[in-house]
Amino acid sequence: MTETEISIPSGTLTLRGTLATSDSTPSAAALLISGSGPIDRNSNAKRLPINVMGQIAAHLASEGFATLRYDKRGVGASEGDYHATGLHDNIADARAALGVLRSRPEIDPHRIVVIGHSEGALIASDLAADEDLAGAVLLAGAARNGKEVLRWQARQIAPTLPKPVRWLLKLLRQDVVRSQAKRLRQLEATTGDVHRIQFVKVNARWFREFMTYEPLERLRRAAVPVLAITGDKDIQVDPEDVLLMEEAVPTSFTGHVVNEVTHLLRREPGPASIRTYKKQARRPLDDRILQLIADWVVVRVHAVNGADHG
Repeated sequence: MTETEISIPSGTLTLRGTLATSDSTPSAAALLISGSGPIDRNSNAKRLPINVMGQIAAHLASEGFATLRYDKRGVGASEGDYHATGLHDNIADARAALGVLRSRPEIDPHRIVVIGHSEGALIASDLAADEDLAGAVLLAGAARNGKEVLRWQARQIAPTLPKPVRWLLKLLRQDVVRSQAKRLRQLEATTGDVHRIQFVKVNARWFREFMTYEPLERLRRAAVPVLAITGDKDIQVDPEDVLLMEEAVPTSFTGHVVNEVTHLLRREPGPASIRTYKKQARRPLDDRILQLIADWVVVRVHAVNGADHG
């Protein structure tokens, strides 16, 4: 594979990304969309380099697929201010990246899939509703609005906190779930792009848009085949959301809840907990996840390849 640094114009900003292509052109391709937070093209944040899209790009390259992955606004080599960026800005950026990918002479514009992880899965769901694609892959994606997701997360994470922390919270009469609800109300009441909670800068506009975004509304309008994969040890997204997606998607749908896999798409034999995320991040993605993606994508692009595009 040949990797090329490319520019992605999006509104008044320019994002930067990596286009990986093979010698066989025009080739099938995947647009890779990372999760939430200040994440670069490989899905790496400064404090937690999970490299989800870097590994997926490498695996798809071994299958002969081209890929495009890009830095989010205000991250890596991309222009913009991450803290002032909303969810709808991220959706617009993904559409811009898709347009650039389609325009490349090395790429067959009819054989493109989008693959999103976490927030990226929400964005992929949005694109699946009105873009000409070979398919959409939703990794650790939610089917409920962001407010419900954040409340669910708090209920899952609270019992996994270290015993000394739980003891201290109890002593201080602090409840994690109630504290989360209070912070969400604060964010809902904001009007600016950025807000500070306990001296920490928060991208408030993103949270407001995320809390009201209804992915099922977009999935009910899906015009392309959809693959959804979530781990049964995901404590950031309810694994049962895969069933809600299946009920909503009117097109071909394939869903998997993979045993002993977390939100980071790693195998974790122990209890589900965000306390093990740094350890998980040092391990590769679960092979089963990579193979499920590759097998499904191969079938989809071959199906499109056999169709008449006029």
